[in-house]
Amino acid sequence: MSAEDLEKYETEMELNLYREYRDVVAIFKYVVETDRRFYLCNQVDVKARTEGGDVFFEVSMTDAWVWDMYRPARFAKNVKVLTFKDVNVEELAAADIDLPKS
Repeated sequence: MSAEDLEKYETEMELNLYREYRDVVAIFKYVVETDRRFYLCNQVDVKARTEGGDVFFEVSMTDAWVWDMYRPARFAKNVKVLTFKDVNVEELAAADIDLPKS
């Protein structure tokens, strides 16, 4: 497989992932961004924890969809993320999820 073939494959995978996102975003209530992943979910709980003087975040999500083109199954019933970095949680409004149809 050439570098060009690999780049073409990854571009196609990213486009398919965006299309899937566009199709499923309307069924979710929250967007959650961590340093490693982007999630859509219907319930989210973020707790700041301390251990040994370090602060980290425990993020629990229910009914989640994971933005990751290398995962064979992007839907997960429960997700738990532990991170020392920022976590961004946004509640989607109906106007936020009106995507163009193509």
